[in-house]
Parts: sequence; structure tokens; C-alpha cells
Amino acid sequence: MPIRIPDTLPARQILEGENVFVMSETRALQQDIRPLKILILNLMPVKITTETQLLRVLSNTPLQVDVEFLMTSSHESKHTSHQHLSTFYKSFDEVRHQKYDGMIITGAPVEHIKFEDVDYWPEMTEIMAWSKTNVTNTFHICWGAQAGLYYHYGIEKYPTRKKMFGIFPHKVVDRKEPLMRGFDDVFFAPHSRHTTILRDDIAKCPDLRLLAESKDAGVYIVISADRRQIFVTGHSEYDRNTLKDEYVRDKNKGLEIDMPANYFPDNNINSIPQVIWRAHANLLYSNWLNYYVYQATPYSLDEI
Repeated sequence: MPIRIPDTLPARQILEGENVFVMSETRALQQDIRPLKILILNLMPVKITTETQLLRVLSNTPLQVDVEFLMTSSHESKHTSHQHLSTFYKSFDEVRHQKYDGMIITGAPVEHIKFEDVDYWPEMTEIMAWSKTNVTNTFHICWGAQAGLYYHYGIEKYPTRKKMFGIFPHKVVDRKEPLMRGFDDVFFAPHSRHTTILRDDIAKCPDLRLLAESKDAGVYIVISADRRQIFVTGHSEYDRNTLKDEYVRDKNKGLEIDMPANYFPDNNINSIPQVIWRAHANLLYSNWLNYYVYQATPYSLDEI
């Protein structure tokens, strides 16, 4: 799928180097087609890295996608330049009167904080409320998934005994749901979090369905009964070295952290991590774009 992004976005050069089909705004304007409009609320500190990761996994279907990036106005990013944000990001006030085929809400390193104590929580709830009327389908990732489950359904998060950190095997719970089409009996996904969602809490909510889980990592994919909200507690979009970088960062800070599970061959930090989750990541996002965005969205966005 050609991803339509600004000509000067830093991720463009990286993705083109990986032979990912990236379409510049200049070329896209010459095509007579309505692309899917996808809004990404990027809450991660190092935004350029997350932009690249998400654009990579959105690039694996024949659909054309027009991506816009959203930031919160109530929180000042300390790890991304003001120039980058002002060039490539919009505020909620700039998009609140628009409608989108799909939306992605990323994770954020604030899971140890009570939801209501996160400085941008009021703005976050306003965006999530807006998504119910202005977005065909919203895809929530990690803390974004926990925040969405809490806001929409009152599902609490709970601290884990130690950081859920590594690559874990998962199984499909509900194969009838199109999101899970093509999944292997066992598939792998990265996790990096200090909190979790309980399976019993999902089972007690009639408006939610569990689609995939892990014996080690717990609840993984949940979908709303109306199929307009998807919640993924892991990070299938992660790169080969993302967990390694997190591990080295925390070790250098003197934090107590275990080596990421099932990640380094022979648990040797000097070895190159093997990527065993990328096929699942591409399939997950392709299924989402096809069955929950493209097949579900009206041709005229005004009809959402």
C-alpha cells in the first residue's frame, strides 16, 4: 500500500531505504482516488521512531492511506523538537471538525500513574469521546489500549509483579472475527509494560470480546461489540532493536530490569535479536485496515 506522507517527513527516507512504498504528497495529488484518512495520536516521547514503526506496518495492503499526526496541546514534548511538531503535527482544535476513516492511539510511558493524574488526561478523554462520532474505527496500543478500556468501559489496569518485557507466544481465542484471519495457532508479539488488564474483567463486560491472549503476557487483543474499538496491549509495531534499546537505557539508569524474554539468542545481549513477530504485525494492521476501516467506512466521510 502506498503511504501518503509529507515530502520532508524524516521517516520517508528510512522507509524508502527498506523498499517500503511511500508516496509523497506531490505524487498523491496526481491520483484520482480517495485515500483512507488515518489519524495517529502519537503519545510516545521519541515521536519520529514511533512514526516510522507505524508507517511501516501500515504499508502492506494495496490501499492508499493518507496519514496525519496528532499531538496533545496540554503536554509539552521534551524528546521531539518543536520544529518537527509544528511542521508535521496538528492539535486537536485543528482536527475536531474533521472526520477520519481510522485512528491509532499509541502507548505512553505513564502507566504507573493513575489515569486521572496524567497531565493530558482531560484532553485525552475529549479526543476519545470525539472518536466515537468522528472516526469509523479506533486502534489502541498498549497504554492507549488500557486508557481506552478504562474510559469507554471502566476496565481497570493493575500493576504487574515485574515489568512485562519481551517477546511472548499468543493464541487466538476467537477465530470467527475477521481481525484474526490468517493468524497461526501460535504467534508472537512484543510487550513492554508495568501494568495489565485482567481476563475476568473483560469477560464480565458484555460490550467487549477477547480475541487473543498469552499464557505469560495475559490479555492481548480485545474488540468492542460494535467493532468500532480495538485494543491491543502489546507493541507489534516494534523494531528489531526496540526492546534492546529500552533494556540498555534502563540498565544505564540503574533501574532493576530483567533481560527481555525470548529476545536475545542464548540470552546474549551482544547477539542480534531475531524478529519473530513482524509477519503477525503486518497481518494485524492489514486486517484492521481492510475489514474495519476500508470495508466499514462510508465513501463520504461526512456520513460517519
